[in-house]
Amino acid sequence: MSPHDATETAPHVAAAPATGRKLGLALLVIATAQLMLVLDDTIVNVALPSMQRSLHLATSNLNWVISFYALAFGGLLLAGGRAGDLLGRRRVFRFGIAVFALASMAGGFAPNGTALVAARVVQGCGAAIAAPGALSLLATTFPAGPARTRALGVYGAMGGLGSVLGLLLGGALTEYLSWRWVLFINVPIAALVLIGTGGLVPGDNERGALDVAGAATATRNTGLEARLGC
Repeated sequence: MSPHDATETAPHVAAAPATGRKLGLALLVIATAQLMLVLDDTIVNVALPSMQRSLHLATSNLNWVISFYALAFGGLLLAGGRAGDLLGRRRVFRFGIAVFALASMAGGFAPNGTALVAARVVQGCGAAIAAPGALSLLATTFPAGPARTRALGVYGAMGGLGSVLGLLLGGALTEYLSWRWVLFINVPIAALVLIGTGGLVPGDNERGALDVAGAATATRNTGLEARLGC
C-alpha cells in the first residue's frame, strides 16, 4: 500500500479539545451574557421614578415597564430553548443577544411611555431567546466533569451578582447620567458578547419544527398568572 493510499484510508483524527485558556474565555463570554440579562431587571427597577418623571407616565401604567418585559421573557422561554435545539444553539443565542441589544437602544431613545413599553416587550423576547442558549452552550462547550461543574457554578452565581450590581449601577447611572443609560449600557456589553461567541464558542447545526402553538399557550398562561397575582 502506498503512503497516499494509507492517508486516504486512515480515519479522520478528532479535533483537539479546546485549551483551558479558550474555555476560560468562553465561560467569561457566556457568564457576561447571563449577567447582562439578570442585571436588566433590577437596574430598570431603580430607574422607574426617573422614567416616570421624564416620560410623564401614569402611576397606574408604570409597572408595565417591568411586567411586560417579564411576561415576554417568561412566556417565550420554552420556545427560545426549543429554537436553540432545532436551529443551532450558538446561532439562536447570538440572535437573541442582538435583539436584546437593539431593543435596549430603542428603549433608551424612547420618546414616550408607549415606545418604552414596546421596547421592553422586545427586550423580553430577546432575553427569552438568549437565556436558554447560554445554559445550553455551557453544556456543549465544557466537557462533563469538574470543568462543566465549575462553569455551571459561575453561571449560577451571575444571578445573585446581577441583582446586587443592578441596584448599585442603576442608582449611579440614574443619578449622574440619565435613566436612559440603564438601557444603553446593554449595547456595548452585548457587542462584546457577540464578538466573543463568534470565535470562542463552538456552533452546531440542527433542524426541526418549532412549536409555535405551545409558545403561544405558555405566554397566555404566564399572562393569566400575572393578572391573578400568582
